[in-house]
Amino acid sequence: VQLQASGGGLVQAGDSLKLSCAASTRTFSNYVMAWFRQAPGEEREFVAAIRWSGSFTYYGDSVKGRFTISRDNAKNTMYLQMNSLKPEDTAVYFCAVGAVVSGETLPRNYNNWGQGTEVTVSS
Repeated sequence: VQLQASGGGLVQAGDSLKLSCAASTRTFSNYVMAWFRQAPGEEREFVAAIRWSGSFTYYGDSVKGRFTISRDNAKNTMYLQMNSLKPEDTAVYFCAVGAVVSGETLPRNYNNWGQGTEVTVSS
């Protein structure tokens, strides 16, 4: 599965942005798709995850209540709606997919990654 992330850009604090991650093929129902982010000099941080079937979603503490992950199965696409953006949200955002049973927040459990899209939030 190849993943293509898009939608990043430069915004001001308080603004909203919506990221997309398109998969090249159908994602199996037991797969989990997730967003991670990585700021310069920092480790990759879990942002949100969604199971391709059912209603499971999970968020990192730093984005709860501000970010919403969703999917469109017909388009093989996952989204991340980011509201009330803060300067500390500045990072390269990566999408990933894997047959994750547990440990959805761990990058090592995902075997396919997109190229990343950069988000910059100015104060």
